[in-house]
Amino acid sequence: MRIEIEREEDGRWIAEVPDLPGVMVYGQTREEAISKVEALALRVIADRIEHGETIPELDDLFALPA
Repeated sequence: MRIEIEREEDGRWIAEVPDLPGVMVYGQTREEAISKVEALALRVIADRIEHGETIPELDDLFALPA
């Protein structure tokens, strides 16, 4: 999953996962924003799986050894 991150004018960091609409968070630090957006993305994916909804391809997240 690709994470986009940028710093707002007020100093906060905003992170989002474009492949998951609505998965966007703010953090006081870059690391906090990344951690929070990863956690939210995993919760959204789990919810979609439980409800039989489609999820974006996750090549790296659930990779199994060949």
